[in-house]
Amino acid sequence: MVMTQLNKVLYRVTKPARYTGGEWNSIVKDWDRTALKIALAYPDLYEIGMSNMALPILYDLFNRQPDVLAERVFAPWGDMAAALRMQGVSLFGLESKRPLQDFDVIGFSLGYELTYTNVLNMLDLARIPLLAKERDESYPLVIAGGSGALNPEPMADFFDCFVVGEGEEAGLELLDFLRARAPKRVPRGELLRQMATIPGVYVPGLYEIEYQTDGLLKAMTPLAAEAKPMIQRRLVSRLPPPVTRPVVPYIEVVHDRGAVEIQRGCSRGCRFCQAGSIYRPVRERSHQEILQAVDELIANCGYDEVSLVSLSTSDYHGIDALVSEMARRYQSRNLAVSLPSLRIDSSSVKLVDALPARRKTGLTLAPEAGSPRMQCVINKVIPEEDLMQTAAAAFARGWMNLKLYFMLGLPGETMEDVEGIARLVQKVNALGRDVPGRRPQLRVSVSTFVPKPHTPFQWAAQDTAVQIEAKQEVLRQGLRRRSVKLSWSDPRTSLLEAVLSRGDRRLGRVIHRAWQLGATFDAWNECFDFDKWRQALAECDLDPAFYAYRQRSLDELLPWGHIDAGVTTGFLKREYQRSLKGEITPDCRCQPCSTCGLQRWQAECRQKLISMTSTG
Repeated sequence: MVMTQLNKVLYRVTKPARYTGGEWNSIVKDWDRTALKIALAYPDLYEIGMSNMALPILYDLFNRQPDVLAERVFAPWGDMAAALRMQGVSLFGLESKRPLQDFDVIGFSLGYELTYTNVLNMLDLARIPLLAKERDESYPLVIAGGSGALNPEPMADFFDCFVVGEGEEAGLELLDFLRARAPKRVPRGELLRQMATIPGVYVPGLYEIEYQTDGLLKAMTPLAAEAKPMIQRRLVSRLPPPVTRPVVPYIEVVHDRGAVEIQRGCSRGCRFCQAGSIYRPVRERSHQEILQAVDELIANCGYDEVSLVSLSTSDYHGIDALVSEMARRYQSRNLAVSLPSLRIDSSSVKLVDALPARRKTGLTLAPEAGSPRMQCVINKVIPEEDLMQTAAAAFARGWMNLKLYFMLGLPGETMEDVEGIARLVQKVNALGRDVPGRRPQLRVSVSTFVPKPHTPFQWAAQDTAVQIEAKQEVLRQGLRRRSVKLSWSDPRTSLLEAVLSRGDRRLGRVIHRAWQLGATFDAWNECFDFDKWRQALAECDLDPAFYAYRQRSLDELLPWGHIDAGVTTGFLKREYQRSLKGEITPDCRCQPCSTCGLQRWQAECRQKLISMTSTG
C-alpha cells in the first residue's frame, strides 16, 4: 500500500532516490520473524545522514543480531514532507517501507543543534506524539544519542531517554534489556525507570527542574530511586572492527567515498573544540586492521577513494608508514586516499603528496586565530613561520588551491587580532603569487565562535551580532583580492546554535513553537528564518542573550552539569583560567598528564583488559 502511494509522489519530488531504499549492501530482514525492530533516524537529508560515521556502525551492529531488525530513516525535504501529508502516508523505514509507528524503538542521532526542529517534524510525519509524556505503550520508545545528548535538556521534553556517549556497548546492553522485558509487556513508566539503571542512560522524565527568580538553574532532583544524580558518558576501551560493508547510496552524498576511522579522540586540547573533550581519550586501530578494512571496503563497495578519518589524522602513530604502505599496496588500483584534519606543518604536505592516485584539488589548513596571543588563549599554537612553510611547500608541489579556516568572536578577541587574520591571509597569498606561471586561489572561511558545553569556554560569552558584523567588515575590507574568496557565517545562525547548545529544559517550548511556526532545516540557508525563532522565544518569555551573550559564573549550576563527560569540571575551570592568562597546556600524549579526569577511566579499562586477557 505504501509503495503504491509512494509511486504517486516520487516523480514529483527532488531526488526521489532519497526515499526508495534498496541500495547496495542495504539489509532487509523478514519483518514477521524478527523480534526487535529499530528505526535509526537521522534528522537531516539523506545525503548528510549517509555521510555520518555513527549510522553505519549502529546499522551493522544491530543487524548482526539475528533477532533484531534495524532500518534507516532521514528527514524528508520540504517537497516530500508535503507530499506525504497530502497522500496521508506516514514516515517510513527505507528498507521495509513500514510506518515508524510499527517499530519498537526510534533512535535519533543528534549531531547538530540546528536539526532539532527536524526531529519534531519527523515525529509528526510518523504520527507519533511529539511530547514524551503524551505517548503510551502503543508507541515506540523514542531515544536519542550523539553529541547533542551531552546537553540533553533542550530536547528533554521530546525523548523518552538519551544514551550518553559511545553506543557500541551501550546499544547492545539496551537490546539485552529490551529482549528480557518484551515478553512481560512492562508498562511504559516502569520500563523507563528500569532503563535508567543502565549506565549512560538518562531518562529526563524522572527528574524535577527548579529555577531561581533570576532565571538561573536552582536544582535538578531525581524523582525515582533508579534515577542517578550523575550520568556517566559511555566509552569503549577498544574500537570495534570497522564497518566494511556499508550501504552504498544510489545518489551522490556529501562524503561519497569509503571511510575508515583510524583513531577516535584527540589530546591536543583546543579550548573551543567540543569534540576534543567529549571523544577523549585517544584510541587507535592497528595498521593491519586499517589495511584489511580498506581491502574489504574496496571489494564490498567498489569505492575508488577511501578516507582515513580522525579528529587529528597527523597524530596517528606511524601515519607516514601507513600512507607509504597504502601507496605501495594500491598502486595498481588507482585508489585515492584522503586525509582530513592534518596539522599545519610541511610534513603534512609531503604526506599528502605521497598519497596514491593523488588529486591536486586543494589543501585545508585551520589556523583558527590570527595572532600569537589568541592562539595561546585557545591553546592552538601555530607559529606563523610554520604556516608560511606549509603554504610554501604546498605551492611548490603544485597545490595552488588552499582553504584556510578561522574563527571570529573567540573569548578576549580584539580588532587587532581580527586584522591579524587578514595579514596572515595576505602573506600566504603573496607566497603563492611568487610561484612562476601559477596563481593561488585561497578560500577563507570564517565561522563565528559558539561556546559549547563540556569545554573550557562553556562559561564564556558569545560576541553579539553587532560585534561579529563589525569584525566581518574588517576582513571584507582587508581581503579584497581576486585570488581570495571570503565566506562567513550568519551571526543569527550562530546565536541560535549557542542558545540551543547551552540551553536548559525551558527551551523545549521554544523548539516546539518554532516548529509550529514552520521552522525546519534551520542549518540550511535557504530554509533558515530567524524571525520564527525570535517570535517563539518572545512568546515563551525567554531572552536569547541569557543563553548566548551572558558571561557565566564558574559557580553557576549548568543545565548539563548532571552529565559526566569524563573530563572533570575542575579541569575545565583550570583551562578557562589559563586561557585568560594566555597560558598553554601541552598535549598529554607527548608531555606529562594534564589531569583532565580521564586517567580514572583509563585505569579501569586497563584493569578490564587485564581481566579479559587472564580469563582467555
